[in-house]
Amino acid sequence: MIRRTLSASLLAVLAMATPAVAEEATIGRPIQAGSLHEGGLDMVVYYAPVAGNLLEVTATFAPKDGSDPQRVVMGLADRDSVAFSMPGYRGSLYTFSRSAGEVTVSSETDMYQRVDARTH
Repeated sequence: MIRRTLSASLLAVLAMATPAVAEEATIGRPIQAGSLHEGGLDMVVYYAPVAGNLLEVTATFAPKDGSDPQRVVMGLADRDSVAFSMPGYRGSLYTFSRSAGEVTVSSETDMYQRVDARTH
């Protein structure tokens, strides 16, 4: 009985600590917008072509608690990829990748952080 309880507890902890891709959006044309809404931030993203075969990607992150939005602007060349968390939201990782004329954005939320945020 104790072994079964410990096994169930261990599986529950591992499941909560495992990151999961919560959302993904692919943008295939300039000025076409995509959005993600998982975690504590809502995000809207679009791109525009700029000199040197770069795509200028603009992402606006709006906290769900109504505080001030944050904006990130970056240039992506073909096959570039970048991942980061926003200040104050370490439990969510945002990844931006470019392949030819498409930009894919995904959010990965740490399951433990999500559970912890709901209880505090």
